[in-house]
Amino acid sequence: MNQPHDPRRRPEVRAAEATPAEMMAAGMAMDTDATARGIFLMRVYGHLMAAIAAFILIEVWLFKAGYAVPMAEKMMSVNWMLILGGFMVSGWLARGLASRAGGKGVQYLGLGLYVAAQAVIFVPMLVIAEYYTQGGVIRSAAILTALAFTGLTLIVFQTRKDFSFLGGMLRWGGVLALVAIAGAVFFGWELGTWFSLAMIALAGGAILYDTSNILRYWPNDRYVGAALELFASVALMFWYILRLLMSRR
Repeated sequence: MNQPHDPRRRPEVRAAEATPAEMMAAGMAMDTDATARGIFLMRVYGHLMAAIAAFILIEVWLFKAGYAVPMAEKMMSVNWMLILGGFMVSGWLARGLASRAGGKGVQYLGLGLYVAAQAVIFVPMLVIAEYYTQGGVIRSAAILTALAFTGLTLIVFQTRKDFSFLGGMLRWGGVLALVAIAGAVFFGWELGTWFSLAMIALAGGAILYDTSNILRYWPNDRYVGAALELFASVALMFWYILRLLMSRR
């Protein structure tokens, strides 16, 4: 018996099955994207290692050539807190340059200038660590920084968690740190162990934030700027781990 026609009833629509050729093309596109992303990440961390190596070579040259101690004496003639503030401001400027620079030439210029600037800013700290504290402080700080950076990077890569929510907290933390440094300059506040620990935590949060953003959001042609961003966070962590170890000697 025929069923009466129901005008509200829609004809059944079946999705067309993909042909083997279409499925193969989709799989190849996914493989291509994954390969391109893998190459991007290799370039990011390759440039980060190159930036760290360049930083070390500049410092070794300054010490071997005899420039480090005179530079440290001149820089320490000003308030030490101003150097701390300059270190943080240069990091902010580097991050801004990394996020805005489009051409690779500008990105390479920013990375080179920032590495050179950090090498100069680090000179007084390294001179004090090398000549006025017990030996091994610099090496210990470098090892601890490398271990912390590796652990935080693995957390992001293994959990695939999006840490971009840390951005607002990191900005507030940076502002509070600058306020504390200004208080030390103008009012003589003591920035001791707890300040170093807080800044190490801030640097750790910055590494999580940077790594997550690089993994998820940075375009494949911005690997130099991404390396600059990571270098700024690593330098911040190394600075305050070194400062903490020096304060314990």
